Amino acid sequence: MEPDKLVPLAEDWNRALCVVAHPDDMEFGAAAAVARWTQQGKEVVYCMVTSGEAGIDGLAPEDCRLVREREQVESARIVGVDKVDFLGLPDGVLEYGVALRRAIAAPVRQHQPDIVITGNFRDTWGGRNLNQADHIAVGRAVLDAVRDAGNRWVFHDQIEQGLLPWGGVREVWAFGSPQAGHGVDTTDHFDAGVASLEAHAAYIDGLGWENWDAREFLEGLARGAGTRLGASFAAPFEVFPMGWGE
Repeated sequence: MEPDKLVPLAEDWNRALCVVAHPDDMEFGAAAAVARWTQQGKEVVYCMVTSGEAGIDGLAPEDCRLVREREQVESARIVGVDKVDFLGLPDGVLEYGVALRRAIAAPVRQHQPDIVITGNFRDTWGGRNLNQADHIAVGRAVLDAVRDAGNRWVFHDQIEQGLLPWGGVREVWAFGSPQAGHGVDTTDHFDAGVASLEAHAAYIDGLGWENWDAREFLEGLARGAGTRLGASFAAPFEVFPMGWGE
């Protein structure tokens, strides 16, 4: 059966906030799209809920934190992002709930984005491979935190501390979702996406994936989405409108 076509994402926006669980999450699916958008002159900010400090088995968490934050800042720079926030929540044990919603609502209010981007938070990646618990918790919390951010009486202490309510997020986009119905052509920015992933050298080396190649991996993802969009390479996204009745 022929896969459903992807609908091109709207690009009539100016500011996006990307909220993901770990350093490297953006690079495993959306960095080439970010490179496209920053080249268009759009402002993109990264927000890492954790610092990925539990991600390298042979490196103690506090040492790992420094390495992974440094790699993420460089990775972001490669695709034109010069602002990376680290919320400092504990890696590997994130739980969906009020505390996580509160933590994410703050940068939404601070940066006032038009679009919020997160990663796939479905149970799987579309097959037998289960998603990771932090990804699921963060994605679910992002949807609620975006709505929380617009209500001055939710997490009102943030308002008292100077953050203004922000209800201007039009949509949340989840990259890599098996239920993606939209996409963006990343053909001209694919190399930047590869370089951005390769910047996570210590993390990738720590995974112990023998003969793993970042370009080959990303091509495998991007070609299928590209076929559905009518391009050589593309990044797929599931779109969640934030307005009533949409």
